[in-house]
Amino acid sequence: MYIHDYSYISPQHTFRETDIASIVEYTDNKLTAIEPGYADIPPGVLRRMGKAVRIGIGAAMPVIQHQSIDGIIIGTANGGMEDCIKFLNQIIDYDEGMLTPGSFVQSTPNAIAGQIGLLDKNTGYNITHVHLGLAFENALLDAFMMVREHPGTQYLVGAVDVISSYNYHIDLLKGTFRKDLISNKDLYNTTTTGTIAGEGAGTLRVNDIPENAVAQIRAIKMIHTEDENEIKAALQDFLRQQVNPNGAPDLFISGENGDERLLKYYRAAESVFPDDTTIARYKHLCGDFPTASSIALWLACYKSPLPNHCIKRPGSLRQHQSIVIYNNYYGKQHGFVYLTKYQHSQLLLNFLYDAGTGCRFFPVFMI
Repeated sequence: MYIHDYSYISPQHTFRETDIASIVEYTDNKLTAIEPGYADIPPGVLRRMGKAVRIGIGAAMPVIQHQSIDGIIIGTANGGMEDCIKFLNQIIDYDEGMLTPGSFVQSTPNAIAGQIGLLDKNTGYNITHVHLGLAFENALLDAFMMVREHPGTQYLVGAVDVISSYNYHIDLLKGTFRKDLISNKDLYNTTTTGTIAGEGAGTLRVNDIPENAVAQIRAIKMIHTEDENEIKAALQDFLRQQVNPNGAPDLFISGENGDERLLKYYRAAESVFPDDTTIARYKHLCGDFPTASSIALWLACYKSPLPNHCIKRPGSLRQHQSIVIYNNYYGKQHGFVYLTKYQHSQLLLNFLYDAGTGCRFFPVFMI
C-alpha cells in the first residue's frame, strides 16, 4: 500500500507550513493542537463542529480537495467525547425535555468520517475503527485490505483524538498522566510514573500505485500482551519476515512517553536493533493519546531529516529509507508498522519492474 499525500494537525507546526526543528513548549501537561483557520470549511458548518470533528476535517481537506477518493477510513479511541458529555448534561439540566441535537450528532465516533464524506460529497466506503490504542493500526489494516481487494482505488485513512476534560481527569486519577507539572521539552529527562496528555488529527491518501508515492507501508502487526519478552519475540519475528534478513531498518520510531512503567517494553524493542539503526522518539512533540502512532507515521513520511531533539540514538545513516514504528497503549495493546520511503530512482525501478512482469506486489499483513 502506497502513501501519496499526508497531513497533520498537532501541538506543533505540522500543518501546511511545517517546522519541527524548534519545539513549541507546553508547561501544563496538556499539549493542545494548533488549529488552523479552516478556510476549506464553510463558516456555517464550522461553528457547529466539535473539536474532534473540526481538526479531523481540517487535516483531511488538503489531502482530498484536489483528488477524488473511493472511501474514508478513520481510527479514533474516543471521538468527540466532550460533546457527548455536554449532551448527557443537557438531559439532566433540561429534565429530558427539549434537547439540542448538535452535541449528540458531533459526539459519535463516526461523526468525523461522516462529515468528511458530506463535505466531499463522497458516497463510497465510510467506516470508523474504535479500538483504543490500536484504532489507527486497524484503520491502516482496513485500507490495506481494501486496496488489495480493489486494485486502482484509493482511500483517505486518518486518526483523530482530542483531550476532553472528562477523559483527562479519569486518566489522571488512574495514574496515566503526571500530577507534577513539567515542560514537554523535559519529558525524557525525568523518571517517574505517568506521561503528558496530547491530541492530534492526521490523514493519508493511499492506493496501490507505486509511481510518485511518498512511501510504501509494507506490513502491520498488532498483538495484545503485558509481557515484554513476548514483545521482543514478536518484533524479531516481524523483522525476520518483513525486512531483508541480512539487514536492519535504518530507523526505529519509538512511542516512548516518559512513563517509567512502560520503559521495559520500549527497551525490549530497542534491544532487537543493531547499533547502526537510528532510534527516535516523538511524544515530546505531541503528548500521549491513543492514536499517537499516527504522528509517528507522519514523521516517517516527513521530507526532511528528523531534528536532533527527536533522536535518542544516532545510527550510521542520516537518510532513513526503511522504518519501523512501535507504540503501545497502557502496556497492553502493541502495534508495529513497517514502511519504506521512496526516492524517485527507487520508484522508477519498482514501477518498471512491476510493468515488465505484469505483477503487482502487495505487502503481507500480520495480526
